[in-house]
Amino acid sequence: MRPAGHGETQPRLDDDRLPVVLVVLDGLGDRPIPELDGRTPSEAARTPNLDALAANGCTGWHLPFGWGPAPASELAHWAMFGYDGVPFPGRAVLEALGAGLAVPGDTAVTHAALRTSEPDGDKLWITGRAGRGDEEDAAALFAELDPVDATLLPLGARGEALLTAPGCRSGAVTDSDPFFETVHPWLRPVPTAPEGGAFAALLGRLLPAVRGRLLASPVNERRRADGLPALDVLTTKWSGSRGRIPPFAERNGVAGAAVTSTRLYRGIAAALDIASTHLSPVDDHGADMAARLDAARELIADGARFVHVHTKATDEAGHTKDSFAKRDVLEALDPGLAGLAELSRDAVVAVTGDHATPSTHGVMHAGEPTPLAVAGPTVRADDVTAFGERPAAAGWYGRVRAAELLPLLFGHANRAVFLGHRITRDPVPALADDPEPLPP
Repeated sequence: MRPAGHGETQPRLDDDRLPVVLVVLDGLGDRPIPELDGRTPSEAARTPNLDALAANGCTGWHLPFGWGPAPASELAHWAMFGYDGVPFPGRAVLEALGAGLAVPGDTAVTHAALRTSEPDGDKLWITGRAGRGDEEDAAALFAELDPVDATLLPLGARGEALLTAPGCRSGAVTDSDPFFETVHPWLRPVPTAPEGGAFAALLGRLLPAVRGRLLASPVNERRRADGLPALDVLTTKWSGSRGRIPPFAERNGVAGAAVTSTRLYRGIAAALDIASTHLSPVDDHGADMAARLDAARELIADGARFVHVHTKATDEAGHTKDSFAKRDVLEALDPGLAGLAELSRDAVVAVTGDHATPSTHGVMHAGEPTPLAVAGPTVRADDVTAFGERPAAAGWYGRVRAAELLPLLFGHANRAVFLGHRITRDPVPALADDPEPLPP
């Protein structure tokens, strides 16, 4: 501590604020799997580095929105990054920003995709999507489409595009994409708020018209002749509009950064105005994770005080519905987490998931908890010695919601906002790094 100032009796506080590194293993949570003797992949995997983090730190369950709801990654991260209560712009906005597109403000947008289909009476069932090898056909089909009152901006992958409607200000509409293609057919977009009525009406006219164009397209005629399924329907999802989003530093009080793995997380970084390093995933999960931690260190050296490190490998493994896939991925990436021990000497390090992606059953995501482990110079260890859902149930944190994550981590980082002291216009969860000074 520093000596007391003139007239003071207590020492002046040292500035020992720490950086925070949040490692998110996407879709980490799971359900008990019979083939794993009733354990989850996290419980069954041999992960000495994750176990060491749990043993040296404090643990609990991350339940982003409580029991029951099955979070989407973008909504879980929105809350995890401190934006609970800030209007969500829609994932279509984030995906487009991640692709490098300029998204107009206060304009309805949606994420559109070319799909294959099978009619059944008065319903149309979605049977597939544009895949590898379909890029040229998808680009040609988009070039043929010139919808009235809307614009299609290709995103460059799998027949996807950003659909913008300059005449509509609100994207508050439901998806036409059923997501659960064996349960629901192609769906009619309806407004979720009165201001979304114009966009819903536009899509209600536009999507059937586009389907007619696609059915008659020479590109699809050739595909059918070649024995390929026609890309004959356009689905929409993740609609929204881009309004003002407060930068991460304004919302949270500290400079943020991200090591991104997909277009979505590049888009989140752009939307929140944080520095980012994009690393495309590689097949060696251990090497991939080690490279991400190295990138996090570099971002801290460049001034970031919060760094988000993301991998989608665990989520993708869960979506295979292979009982062993996620366990194997966790074991493969654990060697790449060896650097967490050293990193936690000078930073607060947390590992968790954004949601559960069950390796069983006909669900995409689920509301089961995901393990949370936090270590660092100020973190008191609980009695948990292994990483996984069952061990974490005994952790001192108990159940942590997404919106509680940053305040918890900033508290460990000696950055807790001091309630009763106000230095920013809006409340922030961390002691602000750069409040506005008053000139002498």
